[in-house]
Formats: sequence, C-alpha cells, structure tokens
Amino acid sequence: MMNRIKGEASLSDVHESVDVSRKKIGWKQAFAFFGPAYLVSVGYMDPGNWATDLAGGSQFGYSLLWVLLMSNLMALLLQGLSARLGIVRGRDLAQANREAYSRPVNFMLYVLAEIAIAACDLAEVLGMAIGIQLLTGLPLIWGVAITVLDTVLLLLLQQLGIRKMEAFIIGLIAIIGLSFLTEIIIASPSPAAVASGFIPRFANENALYIAIGIIGATVMPHNLYLHSALVQTRKIAKTREGIKQALKFNFIDSTIALNLAFLVNAAILILAAKVFFESGLTNVVEIKDAHRLLDQLLGKNSKVAPVLFALALIAAGQSSTVTGTLAGQIVMEGYLRLRINPWMRRLLTRLLAIVPAILVIAIAGEHEVDSLLVLSQVILSMQLGFAIIPLIHFVSDKKTMGEFAIKPYVQFIAWIVTAILVYLNIRMVLNEAGDVFANSGNIGWKVLIIAGGAAFMGLLLYIIFHPLFSKKTKTTSIQMHPQVESLQKLAIPTYKKIAVALDFGKHDDTLLAHAIGQGQGNAEYLLIHVVESASARLLGKESDDYETQHDEARLQLYVQQLHEQGLTATSQLGFRNRAGEIIRIINEARADMLVIGAHRHSGLKDWLYGETINSVRHELKIPILVVNL
Repeated sequence: MMNRIKGEASLSDVHESVDVSRKKIGWKQAFAFFGPAYLVSVGYMDPGNWATDLAGGSQFGYSLLWVLLMSNLMALLLQGLSARLGIVRGRDLAQANREAYSRPVNFMLYVLAEIAIAACDLAEVLGMAIGIQLLTGLPLIWGVAITVLDTVLLLLLQQLGIRKMEAFIIGLIAIIGLSFLTEIIIASPSPAAVASGFIPRFANENALYIAIGIIGATVMPHNLYLHSALVQTRKIAKTREGIKQALKFNFIDSTIALNLAFLVNAAILILAAKVFFESGLTNVVEIKDAHRLLDQLLGKNSKVAPVLFALALIAAGQSSTVTGTLAGQIVMEGYLRLRINPWMRRLLTRLLAIVPAILVIAIAGEHEVDSLLVLSQVILSMQLGFAIIPLIHFVSDKKTMGEFAIKPYVQFIAWIVTAILVYLNIRMVLNEAGDVFANSGNIGWKVLIIAGGAAFMGLLLYIIFHPLFSKKTKTTSIQMHPQVESLQKLAIPTYKKIAVALDFGKHDDTLLAHAIGQGQGNAEYLLIHVVESASARLLGKESDDYETQHDEARLQLYVQQLHEQGLTATSQLGFRNRAGEIIRIINEARADMLVIGAHRHSGLKDWLYGETINSVRHELKIPILVVNL
C-alpha cells in the first residue's frame, strides 16, 4: 500500500514517457509538447469558479469581464513560471521546497498543500453531485456518494498513459466549451455590450468584493505543483537549445489552454449577464437557481440549455478531480518521498471531501451546499501564497536556474501579481472571519482564528525572507555541460541465488534461459509460482486441489530438468496474492536477484491482472530483470 521512494523523478510512472527529442521539426514536434497545460486548465474552470462567475454576471452584467481577463493573465504568468521550474531544474515545486526548506517548514507546507487539495476536491464533489441531481433528479446526498466511483475511472486512465489521460481531459473540456457555446448562441448577447465589459471599472463596493472573489478563485495552488511535474512527462534534450525549445512550446501550450479556460469562465458570466441581469434577476448566485431559470428565461425552445448546463457541470467536476489526484500524488512524493497505491490515494482524497459534504447535507440540508462551496474557496485562498512565493524565489535564482532564471522585469511583475493575489485572498478570508467577530459569543472560534492567523502570517513572512538568511548550499539540478569524468573501477556483481517468477505459460523456457544467463550456471535458482485458484485463495498453504497438485508437479519437473543440466535449483509455491507472495518468498529465501516476465498488458488488462511488476519492484531492494514476453 505504501512505500518510501528513492528516486527523484516527479510522477515517476510517466516521467519522460513522451519522447519529444526525436520528433521531426514542425507541427508534429510542437504537438508532442501540447497536453500538460490542458490538465492544468481544468482547475480554472472547476465548479468552484462557477459561483463567482454567476454572481458577477447576474449582479453587474458584463462589467466584470475585464477582471476575468486580468486574472487569466496572472494565471498565465504563474503557470509559465511553474513550467519553467520543471523544465529547467527537473524538479516539481514540492521537490524544490524539500531541498530549500527545513524539515518542520516542509511539513507545514505539505499539510497546507494537502488541505488545499482536499478543499478543491470538496468543490468538485459538490459540483458533480449538483450536476447529477440537475440531470437525473437524484437527491444531492446520493450524488455525492456516487462520486466515489470515479476512483475506478482514474485507475484506468493512469494505466493508459499520460497522453490518453490528456486526451480524456481535453474531451471533457470540449464538452464544457461546446455546452456553453451552444447556450451563448441561444441567449444571443449583444457583441457591443460584451465588448464594453473589458473596460476596467467598478460599479460599487459590492462589485469590488465580487471581483476579489473572481480573482481569488482563479489561481489554484495545486495547479502550480501540478504543472511543474506534468512538463517533465516530456523527454527533452538537456541542452541549451533543447530547454529553450521546451520553454517556447510549453508557453504556447499554456497560452492556448488557459485562454480556453478564460473563454469558459467568460461564457458563464456572459450567460448570467444576458439571461439574469438583463431580466432584472440580480440575486442569482446559486448553481441550482441558474439551472432552473435558464429554462424559464430562454424561451420554450431552450429545453436543451439546462441539460447542457448540467452536463458541463459534471464534466468540469470530473476533469478537475482527475488533476487534483495527480497533484496529491506530486505533493506527497515531493515533500515526504512517500508513495501509496493510486487507488488508495484517490479513495482517501475523495473520502476527505465526501464525508464533510454528506454531514452538512444530512444535518443542515441541501440549502447549505453553496456555503460549503464558498468555504472551500476560502480555504484555497489561504494556501495560495505558500505556493507562489517559493516558486518566484526558485525561478529567480541564477545559481540553480543559470541563464534561464527569469529577468528582473519579470520578477517585478510576478511580485506585483503575488502581492495583489495574497492581499485579495487575505481580504476574502478576513471578510468571512468578520461574521464570527461580529457576534458577542464564539469565544473559542475567535481564539482559534487569531492563533491561526498569527501562525499563517509568521509562516508567510518566513518563506518571503528565507533566501536572505538561508545559508544552505544550492546545486543546479540540470547542468548544461556536465564535466565528463572517467569511469571508476567497475565491480561486476555475481549472484548466488536467482529467483524466477513463472506463470506456467509458453514463455517459461525464455525466463529460465535469461536467469541462467545472469547466473552463468553457478548460481542457485529458486523457481516460484503462485497458485490463484479459488481453493488456494481461501485455504492458502492448506489447499490441496487439482490446480495446486498440478502446479507443484510442474515445478518439480522444471527442477529435475535443471538438475539434469548440472544446475542447482529449488522451488516454492505461493498462494493467494501474486505480488505479495513473490515478495515474501524472495525475502525469506534471501535471493539476490529476480527474473520476471512482462506480458505488456495495457489499460483494462493491466488493471485486471494486478500490475504485479510495479508492486514487486517497489517492495524489493534487489536487482530485477524484467523480460518482455
């Protein structure tokens, strides 16, 4: 279930799995880079953003479109910095933090990042549940419970590879985009009125508050972790030219993807402005109200609009939940160097979101769901500075980034953007906390808020000024021209006991031949087979069914044939769990090498057959020879 990782690769299962260094020059090479930013972009159109877009459009018409555009430009800058860190240093943001800060600080940053991911997942659970309810009429609490099933979907996507996952996410983005495009066509807003929304202005103080919500809900902290890791799924040439090319194509990828996210958010605001604001309904802030009123206000021929609205909501929640899980994996592996099985990681993250959602719905009722959505956005807002500030420090450092450190004018703009975002997010949090202090009671909550606020500001100031007093030696993660040294005297290993995992297929002789080649005929060979019959799964070693007897006889036949060739061989049967038994037998026998076959299953087959090799290689410390069969 859980193991400590030793490698430095971010998202090691798909690290450098897309080789772009050998692609031909032209559109094929550019296309090979495209993908990571689309996974990131879904965080900018998740259900948590819908409430602020609906509120802005219904209350102030088109006048806050310029705020959406400004927040999109901020996001483009920050995501570009995140991608730069991953491409140049070969580190994701969590790994870079682990190298830069002390263990206690890293632990606090890890906890904050996990809280942010859980809060984000809460918004996605609620969004999907509302979408399911609007589409099918199911009670909201059942919709929340159904969202746990996407754990299986994520497992299948991970087995298909990063390119298939990217294609799936792009498909969901297409559903969202086409849904709102159709609704905009049905609503037919005035182009002149839409264009006027890009003139910077605030109608009143309340418009400023909505603008703060729009900006504060735009940049997600987990997206900065995610982007710095996803760009490393591309295998690039570690040369000056190769890195410059990767930076250029990833900038294009980010520009296209984030502009698509901007268009979706703008479409939601424009739809709310046209349908609600122009009809005099200026208090539509709940997603369910928007869905209900679309049917009433767009006319008799608009039955399709509410359905498209619900479908887009489900697609937004589902796409965001996939990327949120990836971000959780990056954060855990980067900070703690700890890996747990993907299905367990997904299940834990989803339960952290489902449990509070179910409790709130069961105790307070469905009308409190939108308050829970607001709470999730406030929690996300509090974490943002702890991701942005270290990121700017890292990409500004010439010692680790070399010539790819950002220019002083970019640093200036990045710090201005950070100051604006942190200020707006702190202001949003203070506004929410103000309701608590307005009451004469709630002493416990007041003390907790004051203590939490002091710790929050202390940690924020620490990471801002950390480079000024840090004496920790920094090393460049990627050297442009590493010094070539002669190889040291090589110690050629010899193996005394080689384990061979057999599945009694037509390739057993191939596996045994490779094992004999490794042992040079001088090693002892341990032949292993795991019985997986119903009886063996139930009774284990006590099983004596036909399959167990037959498998034991076949192992003995192999041992006898090896003895006839002058080789030393023994055998042992395992029962029930294939990977677990292989690991147990090898550890007990103290074998110093394993030879195992790979049948190159993919997708559903790989999931059904259990990913034995991955499970085994994470647990064993001995060399493993994987033979493609």
